[in-house]
Amino acid sequence: MTPRSSRLIFVLDLAGTFVFALQGAGRAMDARLDLLGVLVISFAASLGGGILRDLLIDAAPPQALRDWRYPATAFAAGVAALLFHEVVHRIPGALLTGLDAAGLALFAIAGAQKALGYGLNALAAILMGGVTAVGGGVARDLLLNQAPSVLYADIYATAALAGALVMVAGRRLGLANGWAAGLGGLACFALRIAAVWFHWNLPSAA
Repeated sequence: MTPRSSRLIFVLDLAGTFVFALQGAGRAMDARLDLLGVLVISFAASLGGGILRDLLIDAAPPQALRDWRYPATAFAAGVAALLFHEVVHRIPGALLTGLDAAGLALFAIAGAQKALGYGLNALAAILMGGVTAVGGGVARDLLLNQAPSVLYADIYATAALAGALVMVAGRRLGLANGWAAGLGGLACFALRIAAVWFHWNLPSAA
């Protein structure tokens, strides 16, 4: 993995960590958890997917546990959400959706990028992008005793996989890392926002 690729992954990971930790803290406060509960949910929501990804690609111990900046970012977001909970609860729904879509895109691209750096094939890299993006949300919902929303909410996991696919395809076509990551992130973000606006969902048995 080149130093430039490593820096890109690090920036994407930290940005996504803060966004998802803040969102997880909001969900924990809605469930009326105490300080420890909020911090646990912030950690799980923001770093659960990355930890699972690293274990699956044999990048152990996971980066989120080796680098103190990851848990520090997650906990800082949780504390900030608690200290400014009134402000957090007044954030417009549209802005929250946008932040969530941005976090989803950041993690999907970071996950796929890291998997490629570890020599995985294109399909595996796309799947690792999806795992990174939605793994934390699954952990968050399970800890809150809820059905994982990523499995039924407005093309959520699908958007992550689509973004990772675009990024990997761009790399295979010879695009620079930054351009491929930007296009993949934009694809994920746009698909997620469009799904929310137009209430798109995948077919179901219902």
